[in-house]
Amino acid sequence: MRNDIKENIRGALLLVPLLLIAVTLLHIARPTDRYTPPEPYDSESVTPISNDSTERKIELKTFDPNEADYRTMIDAGVPRNIAVSLIKWREAGKVFRIREDVALCYGMSDSLYFVLEPYITIGERYRITKKPDNDLTPKYRPSADSVVITYQPFSLDSVSTDYLRTIGFTRREAELVIRYRDMIGGYRSIDEFAECYAVGEERAAKLAPYIIFPPRDTTNYISHKEVEFPIEVNSADSTTLRRVYGIGEKSVMHIIRYRELLGGYYSTAQISELKMVTDENFQRIKQQIWCDSAKIKKISINFASPKVLEVHPYISNRMLRRIINHRELKGGWSTIEEMIESNIFTEEEAERIAPYLDFGTHSE
Repeated sequence: MRNDIKENIRGALLLVPLLLIAVTLLHIARPTDRYTPPEPYDSESVTPISNDSTERKIELKTFDPNEADYRTMIDAGVPRNIAVSLIKWREAGKVFRIREDVALCYGMSDSLYFVLEPYITIGERYRITKKPDNDLTPKYRPSADSVVITYQPFSLDSVSTDYLRTIGFTRREAELVIRYRDMIGGYRSIDEFAECYAVGEERAAKLAPYIIFPPRDTTNYISHKEVEFPIEVNSADSTTLRRVYGIGEKSVMHIIRYRELLGGYYSTAQISELKMVTDENFQRIKQQIWCDSAKIKKISINFASPKVLEVHPYISNRMLRRIINHRELKGGWSTIEEMIESNIFTEEEAERIAPYLDFGTHSE
């Protein structure tokens, strides 16, 4: 009996090292690199949201959805899932002819599209080339024996692709008109209709007499005939500014808000400082507007409170501190050149802010 016990103990002792070796091998064989799921993406702020509550801002860059590879799109600020969808669409034979085509990509929300839209570029080899639209002769007829179509009033809210084809649109153009209408929530003016890439200003103007728009609030409505062009931007309200081809429902509010912060525009070029106004769009807008610099609201630089100064877009925190500190010591300035000498502004900064400064010796 004693010999059996000794044999069992000896066998157990031999198994222990073997078990330790097996456990060690299993630990070594376990993969150390685990898959980390992609960070959730906030399409409103274009900011990846980390689990540790710290945020990493993404600087958006231009990209061509027809040519950019995955890494290029990620570097441009495109969410990973959208970059993958764009590439899959291309592999399936999809070509992006206009920016709005990107809005149809799987996973793309309206809010994210409006953030990315200014940075989407369509190369010349892919974009739709507009053909001269010299008349309204229909390019499509149901049959060779069809009579000449007489144009009748129609509503853009309910018009079909079939009808659009009978009044001169190709099938592709008609689909774009309907798609753009659905994306912006309906056409509310002839300018919005003209903004559709498949329409253009010339065609919109020719169809204008036949288009029926939804009823308006007549107290706020201003027709084209009542607005004189170019429009003075410092006195125009939102309704008047919406008459400008190139200023949309969203951009008009940013233009007015920026005007209030500045105290008025002294140059039309200042509107191009807004992020949502692209260079292409600004070229359209600047031909239709002008600025009356006499309407600018100026700041009494020698007496204005810090709260008044800090809200101006051209006055940084550094400038504000120097203005307050030097003003207490010096007692004020008489010219912008004195402020440059006091190292308050650089010459470039002074050129921007000078039209808004009043060097009067008396507080208001």
